[in-house]
Amino acid sequence: MLETDSDTGWEVAGANDTPDLSEAELSLTIHEIINSMEQGVLVWSKCGRCEMHNERVFDILELRSDDIFEGRIRKEFLELAVKRGEITADVAAQTEARFHEASPFAFDRQLPSGRVVNTTARPMSSGRFVVTFSDVTEARQNQRQLRAAKLEAEQASENARKSLVLEKARRRQTRLLSEFDEWLHCCKSLDELLRVLGIFMERLLPGSSGQLYVYSNSRDVLDGKCSWNTDSLLEFIEPDDCWSLRRGRPYSYGTSDVNLTCTHVDDDGGVETIGEYLCIPILAHGDTVGLMHIRYAKGSNMLKGNDTADAQASTTHQFAIQCAEHISLAIANVKLRDQLQDQSTKDSLTGLFNRRYFLDSMRSAIAHAERKDTKLAVLTIDADNFKRFNDNHGHDAGDLVLRMISKSMMASCKGGQVPSRLGGEEFAILLPDMDVDKAVEFAEEFRRTIEAQVVRYAGADLPQVTVSLGVSEYPTHGSEPQELLKTADVALYHAKSQGRNQTCVPEDSPDCSAG
Repeated sequence: MLETDSDTGWEVAGANDTPDLSEAELSLTIHEIINSMEQGVLVWSKCGRCEMHNERVFDILELRSDDIFEGRIRKEFLELAVKRGEITADVAAQTEARFHEASPFAFDRQLPSGRVVNTTARPMSSGRFVVTFSDVTEARQNQRQLRAAKLEAEQASENARKSLVLEKARRRQTRLLSEFDEWLHCCKSLDELLRVLGIFMERLLPGSSGQLYVYSNSRDVLDGKCSWNTDSLLEFIEPDDCWSLRRGRPYSYGTSDVNLTCTHVDDDGGVETIGEYLCIPILAHGDTVGLMHIRYAKGSNMLKGNDTADAQASTTHQFAIQCAEHISLAIANVKLRDQLQDQSTKDSLTGLFNRRYFLDSMRSAIAHAERKDTKLAVLTIDADNFKRFNDNHGHDAGDLVLRMISKSMMASCKGGQVPSRLGGEEFAILLPDMDVDKAVEFAEEFRRTIEAQVVRYAGADLPQVTVSLGVSEYPTHGSEPQELLKTADVALYHAKSQGRNQTCVPEDSPDCSAG
């Protein structure tokens, strides 16, 4: 049975268990034991002096014989460790404090050679401290390698996660962009395209708001056409109001060291309310047709596109430009389609629908009226004494008269009516859902409008312009377009024979309404 020696504090065999040992033999036995250990061993007395150490401590701590010896003061030993660079002065002070607290502790020290030694101190009941020193250089190196491998694995896992997120985002963008393209190609007008764009941009660029501006026909301003996720939309902006239009390439605010706000942004509340934004010129066939303005909340960092940004955010800038390219092609296609449509359906001089379009519209209107059991009217119009204008004032003056009549026709047709130039000075208007009496009222109001117009040419007023009109009604006067036109022409010729500047209906209907 082990007992504690009252003089030394060491645990020794009891008197009944082992033969009696002299003090010298006991001390020799203890030294043999600690010298056989792989660790360096050092015993500090209660008052902080070295009482015992083994030979291994010199090899472990790379010490000389005069660095540690029995009677060595602990504070001096710690100061030596600080001087050798094994520990800092703060660590030395903390170590000394822990000795006084009589609590176990451990820490690593790095020797001048680079080896790492673990120091473990354990208090004894007698107030002494047993300190062991273990060479943990290889163990710490393995731990560092393990931590590095773990960190590398975690980084690889994070990179894989980001790549997966990025791939999912790209697949979603590709799918939405394909669907967006399909809808854009189905649009028959710019208004339809703008409606589709407003819906899709919220999904293509989540968290964004924006505006689309398109050049006016005069090319001097860009008209505000649509917006998404914002009620703010300027009526128009000038080309010089945007840095992207000036520079001919996308411009982003809030993504570089130098940031200049666009004038149209200042006019729309400034970056204080917008945050970072991206302006992209809409280009098609080498021509700028508009501007797309995309906004993000301040601090979102959705447009920077650097390596430290989120995987999805890093592609936002490029994807927004890709969306703009698809939109530009769609706008160009719609405008080209409208241009070809106008060329095939409209009169180049007056801008009114041509004869072919008018006849097609009549067929559709007649079919609709037949299904709904309603009426429609056809109004034919002829400029009075038009040959005299050409002969006396020239063809340019005659063209002015035709344009004035056409403008008045377009201004009068506000409820689905179809104004048309049939040829020369002959015009016609299709009046859906209107009987002959209402058609005559419409015709008389239009006749009085023309009669009140003044046309100036070459600095002088031209003679008064008047028109004669004829009216026919479906199904009373016919069921085919040519039949209704012929009947209205008969009434028109009757109006001319009665003195011009008046409206007439066919002879089998109520008489002429004279002006």
